[in-house]
Amino acid sequence: MDKEKKTNEWKRHGIQALWALLTNSYFMGFVHGKIYKGKLKNLCVPGLNCYSCPGAVGACPIGALQAVIGSWNFKFAFYVAGFLMFTGALIGRFVCGFLCPFGLVQDLLHKIPFPKKIKTFWGDKALRKLKYVILAVFVILLPMFLVDVLGQGAPYFCKLICPAGTLEGGIPLVLLNQSMRSAIGWLYAWKNVLLAVTIFLSVVIYRPFCKYICPLGAIYSVFNPISVFRYRVDQEKCIGCGVCADVCKMQADPVKNANDLECIRCGACKKACPVHAIESCGLRKWRR
Repeated sequence: MDKEKKTNEWKRHGIQALWALLTNSYFMGFVHGKIYKGKLKNLCVPGLNCYSCPGAVGACPIGALQAVIGSWNFKFAFYVAGFLMFTGALIGRFVCGFLCPFGLVQDLLHKIPFPKKIKTFWGDKALRKLKYVILAVFVILLPMFLVDVLGQGAPYFCKLICPAGTLEGGIPLVLLNQSMRSAIGWLYAWKNVLLAVTIFLSVVIYRPFCKYICPLGAIYSVFNPISVFRYRVDQEKCIGCGVCADVCKMQADPVKNANDLECIRCGACKKACPVHAIESCGLRKWRR
């Protein structure tokens, strides 16, 4: 059973890696240290993938939302909002489990051995609400009201918080460009401290960024209960063994709520259920 569980998990990681490769396939960007600015960059990708990553061929929806939310470019603002709503309504936090490059980074970091892995702690549930506060303050309110003379707000979440942007964009661009290396200051140092803390916490705690910080996860989470792709527990089959809750690294209990806001649709509970009581419905099932 453990071997089958690991096989299924690595299959998911394979899908994550393939998607990360596809959405960061501008390889010349890593050679020349330049960002791709072609027409594809006008389109958003589902997951958190930094616009400034040298290989990125699409825009991060959180970065795009901040860029337009305080501007008069309503057409593009409607596109970003519509994209998020459509993606969320279709698959919810399936994006977090399969289509987010920084989710893959955290998954792999958590596989690093550590003396004491922390599954939960006092205040964990309350802290998970922080991502909704970050979404409201740094992604919506600050870019909307703190604007320049042209009426455009700054991407405050990307600028002040996002460790994914530092890993995917900030560090590669600084390493590849001499002019940037000579211009780095306290903000770059601060972002690297946040990244280092996130990396360490990811080794100890499963997906701490997704649980407590990510505003994109906060958006998709509200669609989990109503998305086309969802989970269902067959109560006639369920024997109440609790295995599904035990294997969930996001600490969701499928029996109590098969579409919990924290569920990233990784499929671990489905694979672990001894009586196959958990089913995915709405879209074609992900099979072994």
